Amino acid sequence: MVWLNAILQGVLVGGLYALFAAGLSLIFGVMRLVNIAHGDLIVLAAYVALTCVTLTGMNPLLAILVVAPLMALFGYALQKFIFNRTLGDDILPPLLVSFGLSVIIQNALLQVYTADSRKLNAGPIEVASVKLADGLSVGWMPLIMFVSAIVIIGALQFMFYSTPLGRALRATSDDQEMARLMGYNNRHLYSIAMAISLAIVAVAGIFLASRANFDPSIGPQRLIFGFEAVIIGGLGNLWGTLLGGIILGVAQAVGAMIDPGWQLLAGHIVFLIVLAVKPEGLFPRVDG
Repeated sequence: MVWLNAILQGVLVGGLYALFAAGLSLIFGVMRLVNIAHGDLIVLAAYVALTCVTLTGMNPLLAILVVAPLMALFGYALQKFIFNRTLGDDILPPLLVSFGLSVIIQNALLQVYTADSRKLNAGPIEVASVKLADGLSVGWMPLIMFVSAIVIIGALQFMFYSTPLGRALRATSDDQEMARLMGYNNRHLYSIAMAISLAIVAVAGIFLASRANFDPSIGPQRLIFGFEAVIIGGLGNLWGTLLGGIILGVAQAVGAMIDPGWQLLAGHIVFLIVLAVKPEGLFPRVDG
């Protein structure tokens, strides 16, 4: 039962990793941009939520309603005024810009909030749980994170394959020049994609801040978790991203049961095995 409980907790943590990965996968899928600053943007969202909670006293989960639109606006402006100027045949300029953005965000957060570790207090729901059996229980907070991941990824899937915006994004992703000839404004679509990505980042950042302590330096590790979930699940497959996050979370949980020092190592080992055996991921997107 102890092992079953550990695996269950790993599955739930995988939902958070899927939230880390969803925005990353979206941006790569639409414009082939590897956003090195993605993890730091998650941390930035956590600090925006911290400021919002401090000023208004609202519950962090309700703060999503404020932080998500703010991050979406920031994402649109970021893409329109910075990343769109660097996109082209060469992938290096946007990669370098995202790296520079990562450094800027980390240092700005250090200046404003210092290096002190912070945490958002979501109230009694943090420790509330549902008992499934003796020795087996599910916390409400991890469950909410997991359900949120399913809802968000489901909404993205619906948007991509059942709405005019989704068809425009897919057309732009498949052939930028043809999409432009069909009348699509590629740069505007890229900005919308970044806005959606950062709205998801806001949700991930608030859940991260409510689950554990955070500080300005933890962004790169969040990026690694998101990147590993995307690769394990398969590039371009949104539901695969969720499954990749679950696999990563379960691997870490099993590693922690074997030895606490193996928690992160186990996840990295699974990632390397998948990368070596099936570089396209376990559930690559199949078009057609």
